[in-house]
Amino acid sequence: MSAKFRVLITDRAWPDCEVEQKELALVDAEVIEAPPGADEQTLIQFATGVDAIATCWAPVTKAVIAAAPDCKTVARLGIGLDNIDVEYATSLKIPVTNVPDYCIPEVADHTIALMLARLRNVAFFHLQTKQGIYELASAPLPRRLSALTMGVFGFGLTGQAVAQRARAFGMNVIATNTSGNDYGTGTTMVPFHELIQQSDVISIHAPLTDATLHQFDTNAFSQMKPTAFLINTSRGALIDFAALKTAIENNTIAGAALDVFDPEPPDLNDPFFKDERVILTPHAAFISKESLDELRQQAAHQIAEILVGKQTTNVVNPAVFE
Repeated sequence: MSAKFRVLITDRAWPDCEVEQKELALVDAEVIEAPPGADEQTLIQFATGVDAIATCWAPVTKAVIAAAPDCKTVARLGIGLDNIDVEYATSLKIPVTNVPDYCIPEVADHTIALMLARLRNVAFFHLQTKQGIYELASAPLPRRLSALTMGVFGFGLTGQAVAQRARAFGMNVIATNTSGNDYGTGTTMVPFHELIQQSDVISIHAPLTDATLHQFDTNAFSQMKPTAFLINTSRGALIDFAALKTAIENNTIAGAALDVFDPEPPDLNDPFFKDERVILTPHAAFISKESLDELRQQAAHQIAEILVGKQTTNVVNPAVFE
């Protein structure tokens, strides 16, 4: 006997769908998977007739959603929503969900790890010693962390967690967001132009929107300290990549640590990625056993609740219920 509901998982960053299958089976829903790297046309084919769509990074476009006229929900297996046409889903009264708090400790810890890898020359010395070079004087002289200012761009839960960790190292922390709200943390909130001018380290923790697209561009880099270092564990397109390349090549800023890219994955044949001033990780900040278990179970539970007509958590477009 066929299941009552069919749920499409467009892509995943884990080995199987066992967690999702177990949770969805409780409401008589079966999981179907698109093949790895599926293009839009393939996703349209797999979405045809499904009751729900869950996506990690694959674009859930208007055409993909339209292929599923019985779709009751689109679930983001993550936080950001830039790969989902939320506006179109809302126009069809389809609730869109995400899991906004599943990997906050992981991303914050990864951010600090990238910061230390740069500021303490860990990444540089690692590459040097692997090549048989054991020379303390080959690296730039580091600064004491407590003498530096960390600037946090975007001050949601992850930005706040990064600020807390940076303060534990004695760093001065400033932040910027659209509201100017410090959420009771006591963090000094400043306008964007002051943040980029005053910070020794800038860490990006904002969503990708029309307003934040290429927020860090040629003009922004020109206002940063030449000794400043940029970290991005949020979304690749918050940075104008061409402008970043030019800024580092011209020593306008001191370097960058990137966990996210635009496009993603990046072309690692680009000589820019060989630059010792650039630290790279493969969109790995969110991962831990605990974070993935939490993400998968919660997203699948959200889908299950909506399929059986219940209210659920973290609906990003509540207007669909009006």
